[in-house]
Amino acid sequence: MVRLDEIVARFGGDLVGNGGILVRGVATLESAEADQLGFLSNSKYQGQLAVTRAAAVILGPEARDACPVAAIVTAQPYLYFARVAQWFNPPPRPAVGVHPSAVVETVIPASVSVGPHAWIGAGASIGENTVVGAGCAIGENARIGAGSWLHPRVTVAAGCRIGERAIVHSGAVIGSDGFGFARDAAAWVKIPQTGRVVVGDDVEIGANTTIDRGALEDTVIGDGVKLDNQIQVAHNVHIGANTAMAGCVGIAGSAKVGAGCTVGGGAIILGHIELADGVHVSAGTLVSKSIATPGSYTGTVPFMAHADWLKNFSRLRHLDAMADKIRALEMRLAELENR
Repeated sequence: MVRLDEIVARFGGDLVGNGGILVRGVATLESAEADQLGFLSNSKYQGQLAVTRAAAVILGPEARDACPVAAIVTAQPYLYFARVAQWFNPPPRPAVGVHPSAVVETVIPASVSVGPHAWIGAGASIGENTVVGAGCAIGENARIGAGSWLHPRVTVAAGCRIGERAIVHSGAVIGSDGFGFARDAAAWVKIPQTGRVVVGDDVEIGANTTIDRGALEDTVIGDGVKLDNQIQVAHNVHIGANTAMAGCVGIAGSAKVGAGCTVGGGAIILGHIELADGVHVSAGTLVSKSIATPGSYTGTVPFMAHADWLKNFSRLRHLDAMADKIRALEMRLAELENR
């Protein structure tokens, strides 16, 4: 149990009400119990404030006067909730040391945890306080930065680099061969993929996401990038710092995505194009050409600025009615011409 004033002392914000209230964790306004801290980050749920059982609520200044219980007021309540939730729910770390069934062909720090049936190849470098989960495979001369966590069955191929404090979820494959082939009549000739994957610090990579090594140069994932589950990043792709992508995004070879971008689930980015910093791609969008201007983009054939897409789609729903009106006008015009 933690006092509200302890939370404010650690994370900031303005305390309204009794700072001595004890809470054991965070919950939604609807489900919070009398010893939990609720949060309000979306105004459409503000009506739940009146009936919440929460001991206190994290909320923005605009909802301060509507809150019937103690509150922590902050300009970014959802971000505040995230930080408090992390504090209340630290992931349980496995014990340090190497499981007897693991195969480790290099020297690793004593602070590292290596799970059952993991393999770490010769010349690999593993940073302090890193967790290598059960069944992971880390190839020769790969490097994993300090404080990183590889969940079970992650593969990091030879020579690839992962920065500090990375989180890589189960089934992810970092550094498999890129899809590179040259046509020979009816057959295909494989092009050796000799680059690496270089992942920055504070990156999170979702379950079963695949990042291919470069053909000649490296595939690069910048600091702070967040990749959801089942994303495909092809060879020689560059993703800028602090970009986030939802599940099932596909990025074709040699595309460059800027910093601070977001890409919705199922979107496709074609190869050899560039997205500027601050581009936001809606779910399911096909990006077939470069985007030089920050903003939101939506659509398939073709994609366009989000506002233009909304306008055009609203008209698309009325095409039948518009066609009927045009036919009526054509008939009326024909009648006038025949007089």
